[in-house]
Amino acid sequence: MFLKKIKFILILLLFYQTSLYSKSNSFEDFNSRNLSKYFSGIVAFGNKNNSIALDFFNSTKVLINTHDPYLKRYIYSLVLEEKVSQAINVIKQNKDKNNTAFFDAYLLLLIDSLKKDNLDQSYNYLLKANEFAQEDGFNLAVLESLRQYVYVFKEKKFLNDKKNLGKLSIISDTFQRCYLGDPKTDVYFSNLINNTEADFTRYIYFYLSYLIENNKLEKAKSITQDIKFLNSSLLLSQGKSWIENENAQKLNEIFSCKNHNDLISEFLFLISNLYSSDDNFEKSNFYLNLSNFLNPKFIFNLSLVAENHFLNKDYEKAKKVLKKFKKEENFYYWYRLKKEAQIIGKQKNDKESLSYIISNFRKIDEPNQKILFDIANFYKKSKEYKEAIKYYTEIINNLDDNSDIKSDILYRRGGSYERIKNYEEADKDLQHALRISPNDAYILNYLAYSWLERDYKINEAIEMLEIAYEAKNNDPYIIDSIGWAYYLIDDYIKAEKFLKRAVELMPDDPIVNDHYGDILWKLDRKIQARYFWANVLKMDDTEEEMIKKINIKMIKGLKNS
Repeated sequence: MFLKKIKFILILLLFYQTSLYSKSNSFEDFNSRNLSKYFSGIVAFGNKNNSIALDFFNSTKVLINTHDPYLKRYIYSLVLEEKVSQAINVIKQNKDKNNTAFFDAYLLLLIDSLKKDNLDQSYNYLLKANEFAQEDGFNLAVLESLRQYVYVFKEKKFLNDKKNLGKLSIISDTFQRCYLGDPKTDVYFSNLINNTEADFTRYIYFYLSYLIENNKLEKAKSITQDIKFLNSSLLLSQGKSWIENENAQKLNEIFSCKNHNDLISEFLFLISNLYSSDDNFEKSNFYLNLSNFLNPKFIFNLSLVAENHFLNKDYEKAKKVLKKFKKEENFYYWYRLKKEAQIIGKQKNDKESLSYIISNFRKIDEPNQKILFDIANFYKKSKEYKEAIKYYTEIINNLDDNSDIKSDILYRRGGSYERIKNYEEADKDLQHALRISPNDAYILNYLAYSWLERDYKINEAIEMLEIAYEAKNNDPYIIDSIGWAYYLIDDYIKAEKFLKRAVELMPDDPIVNDHYGDILWKLDRKIQARYFWANVLKMDDTEEEMIKKINIKMIKGLKNS
């Protein structure tokens, strides 16, 4: 009886979904096992367990011809598992049926035809995809960009009736000129990478590729001189390394703006990035995998795949991707080692993570500043503050006094000094950092909070925190600090307002919960105070010293209250 009820509910659910998305309402071929597996796949997909979802979908392929949303989910899951070719083949097998009538199906067919250099077919699929994008502004923007690219590829000239898509157009105009060999390409690249509307530093890499492809190696070298390993992206660091080590042609081997697949791959990467910035990681991964399908040589993009797996706690998948970064690509390989160390930290502990990265670090004959910086950060995270200070110092001694980079390293070294209670050196570093970057909210917050903890220069600390809060009024750490400052000057009403917001933003932070418990006690809300203190005892990140203090407060409350 129970199973019959479950089956009935599932059929109702599927019928409801089908009535929205499908012309097919037949469930005659369904059985309870298929329904159960399909529903389990939907649940797994909703819980971000795509590999499990795909296993369920693979076992219920009988639904392809009877339930239209099945195909859509199945295709999507295949792409998310980097099985793009398989997804395309499934669509081709079903493309004469009604159940392929959705945007992603025609987008995949479009990508496939581009990869096979069938530009006429690509254009036809563009038109078909457009039929299913009318109510989605983002999909329309994607198609408009692809239309412009495909026209340039087919006709070998610029499209006149094109829509302006803001930053997308700035990038695509540059790449299209590069593809056509337009003499203004150099100017367009220069304007792009110097544009202040957004961060376009990634495109320095493609400018370098263009220069090398056009035998302008000396100009490329002059640009890389301004790239500093310490604060450059992984992509630019590796590009600079190739050029400096007389391996500049490597840039062209993995990307050429004369190759239309490389251009569309980069466009899809951009779309992936836009979805990621909007916290839509499923869509981001979908477009990222399409990008990698078109240009698998562009190995940098695999770092983003690895990052996504890491953030989803799918560490085995992350490690599998990381194996593709080879030793000869020195910066990519170092990234691999760092990420493997971080995985060890998650799966085991920080001590083993540090041991792994240090053992590999010692094999490097002449580590650059970027590597030294990473090692210092590993030591700091493992609470080996004296070792961290040693490496931060080595970096600082080789930096210009007024560089933004120096400000950041001083901030990190100052924080390390503070953790070992060397307050004199901590204050020196943090104040030096502020002289370089006087409005840096995080440095202001760190120094001010350090003073609050020492009951030192309270009024000056509050002034600094008010400046920090004005700059970053949604940062939970700054909100906690300013709330705690008001607590220390007995302004409990104002303190509670800030600390309540901090605990809402960081419910799992032990310090924030401790602070909020203290202010609640001062406001004579003692039951609530003990509730938040008790939360602190349950948290994994709570340090031993704090646990001892909380246990006392749970019994005795706050002194003098």
